[in-house]
Amino acid sequence: MSASDYRINDGIRGVPEVRVIGPNGENLGVITVAEALRAAREAEKDLVEVSPTASPPVCRILDYGKFLYEKSKKDKEARRAQKTIEVKEIRLRPKTTDHHRSFKVRAARGWLGNGMKVKVRIRFRGREITYPEIARSELREVANELADISFVESSPDMEGRTMLMVLAPGKKSGGGKAAGEKAEKPAKVGKVSAEELAKLEEILKQDAATEEVE
Repeated sequence: MSASDYRINDGIRGVPEVRVIGPNGENLGVITVAEALRAAREAEKDLVEVSPTASPPVCRILDYGKFLYEKSKKDKEARRAQKTIEVKEIRLRPKTTDHHRSFKVRAARGWLGNGMKVKVRIRFRGREITYPEIARSELREVANELADISFVESSPDMEGRTMLMVLAPGKKSGGGKAAGEKAEKPAKVGKVSAEELAKLEEILKQDAATEEVE
């Protein structure tokens, strides 16, 4: 129900009796509207019809302004909880070439700019897994490059034969460090357009297909 849907005080009409919940949550039983209004005035609060379709309708004695504020907060939290944040992923290798990494990081920038989270995954092959610091350094560089638009939500950690880091859009309150290290000030980078991002995503699909057959 929106604020305009609630009947309050003298606006509660057309019903002989209502079930009333007191200011402390106590059940005052079924009483006339006049008695309910008198109880609300004695408590220096409002009589609010919270369930008009019940038989009899249910009213609460409360501070109407505070009630609307709390309801607005809960509604916002509910909408926020319902909103699913899409998670994208880029895959790198230890010692990925600058050219190969640049378009993937550019795609990540586009996704982060659209409010998405980005997983940055480095895959190990053979004995590469014995040198995890190389991958960790690679992830730090990626985090630093994107530090102007994101923060490290999940620091680099091993997951099977991969090392994974998660970046989230925005700025971490208090100023987060990139991948556990002091982040360098990133250079100013232009915004990724929808058209450019679409092209980058197509390249990433082709790249992923190539990785599958390797």
